[in-house]
Amino acid sequence: MENHNSVLGIREYALAAGGSACAVEVEGCGQQQSFTLRARQRRNVCSHCDSGRRLPFSLFAFPSECNFSGRKFDLGLIKSIQDGYFSRTIGEKWMVLLDAAKGCGTSQLDLSMYPADFVAISFYKIFGYPTGLGALLIRTRSSGILQKKYFGGGTVAACLADVDFVQRREGIEQMLEDGTVPFLGIAALHRGFLAINRLGISNIQMHAGSLAMFTALHLSGLKHANGSNLCILYNSNSLTYWGNKCNQGPTVTFNLRRIDGTWVGYREVEKLASLVGIHIRTGCFCNPGACSKFLGLSESDVRANLEAGHVCWDDHDVIDGKPTGAVRVSFGYMSTIEDALAFIDYIHKFFLNDGGCSLKLPGDPFIDCNLSRININVYSQRPTELIESSKIRGDHKSNQKIHLESITIYPIKSCGGFTVDSWPLSDSGLLYDREWALVNSSGIVLTQKKCPMMCMIKTHIEFSNGILIVSSPNMETRLEIPLFPASEEAAIIRVNMCGERSFGKSSAKEVTEWFTLALNTQCSLIRRQPKSRQVHSRVGSETQVSENTRELSYANEGQFLLVSQASIDELNRRTILTLHQNPKLHRQSTAISGVKVDAMRFRPNFVVAGGCPFEEDSWRTLDIGGHRFTVLGGCNRCKMINIDQSTGRSEEESNLLLALSSYRRNKGKILFGVLLANSFSGDYDEEQRTTHEGQIGKVIKAGSRVDVEI
Repeated sequence: MENHNSVLGIREYALAAGGSACAVEVEGCGQQQSFTLRARQRRNVCSHCDSGRRLPFSLFAFPSECNFSGRKFDLGLIKSIQDGYFSRTIGEKWMVLLDAAKGCGTSQLDLSMYPADFVAISFYKIFGYPTGLGALLIRTRSSGILQKKYFGGGTVAACLADVDFVQRREGIEQMLEDGTVPFLGIAALHRGFLAINRLGISNIQMHAGSLAMFTALHLSGLKHANGSNLCILYNSNSLTYWGNKCNQGPTVTFNLRRIDGTWVGYREVEKLASLVGIHIRTGCFCNPGACSKFLGLSESDVRANLEAGHVCWDDHDVIDGKPTGAVRVSFGYMSTIEDALAFIDYIHKFFLNDGGCSLKLPGDPFIDCNLSRININVYSQRPTELIESSKIRGDHKSNQKIHLESITIYPIKSCGGFTVDSWPLSDSGLLYDREWALVNSSGIVLTQKKCPMMCMIKTHIEFSNGILIVSSPNMETRLEIPLFPASEEAAIIRVNMCGERSFGKSSAKEVTEWFTLALNTQCSLIRRQPKSRQVHSRVGSETQVSENTRELSYANEGQFLLVSQASIDELNRRTILTLHQNPKLHRQSTAISGVKVDAMRFRPNFVVAGGCPFEEDSWRTLDIGGHRFTVLGGCNRCKMINIDQSTGRSEEESNLLLALSSYRRNKGKILFGVLLANSFSGDYDEEQRTTHEGQIGKVIKAGSRVDVEI
């Protein structure tokens, strides 16, 4: 039940050949060990099975250590199975495959005591390098039954191309190693073994196990102000037995609960951890059996989640109030106590609602290294400052008059924009906003996340001449792109934007060459195909917007993005306050500690002035100079806001996204600004897009009054 997918995949050979497969639940160890057989899997029955005879060989596969929970299985299973535990009911001759990829990383495997027939190991998990290199150990007496069909380079003694003749090599290792082996990686293993031998595998086991136990004990002791547990740990045994030989490896797997009992999604934990330089693994870790077992997911749950759109590696971490995966912290020979303390500190700062109390570390009689004397640097910020998960709220309702301060258009997605005093509205947002995009050779839309220098490409639209003007500091000449091409023979190509399929019209060869040189990246410019994208309603949102009545340009979600200057000012105040309250963070950010972030860092279409910080969270509709808009919800932020739009440099040390995450989180999303959709319908064909205010009736103007409805 707790095998990795790499082992589960072996059953395909048995099922395809008419054999059967059966998952076994193993509980306890030693004399108290018990087995529970699940339903047998079979697709078709082979003629040999129809004869009523027992199969000559059967295979029992299990991990020495579960990669989900860190549980160590009793290796005495190997002899029990080989000696005929299942022989009376299933098959005659049982062989054992031991998946030791996880277990060998921090513990020694004695094959003279536990004589498995086949053992899979990963050098990557032992040394951390080289990636993807492992080995299959085969006991000599068991090698004769292996019958490999495929043969590749280096595995045959002789072969004919025009006749069905092949003579395979006799040595099992020569027969199985197809092609050129990764000899450079293999050469590096010598250094890896020297390092492990120098440290001593028993010392590594004790060191990593102590760190895991220390972390698990302290995570288990974190409680919210109402007494509820923050961390739900997933391990099969009591924490007091952590490190026992047949019990637990150096892995801590868990999920987090909020003070109201709802689950914190594992993707939220992972994304925030990356902001503070902590690397963790989340999801089911390619171990569906253990994942279902510990999370209480039934077969119907897994199938329903799949139908709801959840697949491995996506962001659907909580469905119908239940987690679909977990958070895993693994320790090895390179891990330190500082790593463990930093992680505990991170969990406390971002997820514990303790009413402002300091972190209390439970006593630990099982660690004899005075770890309890170590001071953990904790933060006094309370998660109660986060946006409430049930409803996004504004802190206050202002009596101040709100007005539209500026309007900005970004003709090419992720490139520089330009600010105007007034601009026409269209069915897809501001006229020509995100009308164009750059795509790579695979048809994937480029953004500043992958190519931050895109912000240095400046754009401007001249209505009088009907052209889009594009310039770059890397190019001597500017590019002039007609708004109304003389030829309509441009090819329609399919593109991928944020996992969504869309379409666009290709540009001329000279345009492609210009952008490729400007960004030093192979790319081409495309123009939006009308009605190829629409605004989608948000599942669970209080404001439901029809999918079929509002066009969407190459903007990610909403037709317009609005930010409040009052919210920008509050962000700057909090960022400076955070830097002063945390000396270590202040030292790391001295270069930017005195620089304020302006609204353009968030690439908004509208900036409004007046009102209170984050008042916009509570708006449902708004009227700007007689034009009505519907609020779709908050804009989810990513690391792109760390890019200085005036230089193209990424200011990761500024921790802008980290500062936002401390008080603007909502169910895994870090929200800033609101997305809007127009609440009017109009027909704007290409011929009407000729002048600024001449033929297009709906024009929005800076300085207009903003009236909101909550």
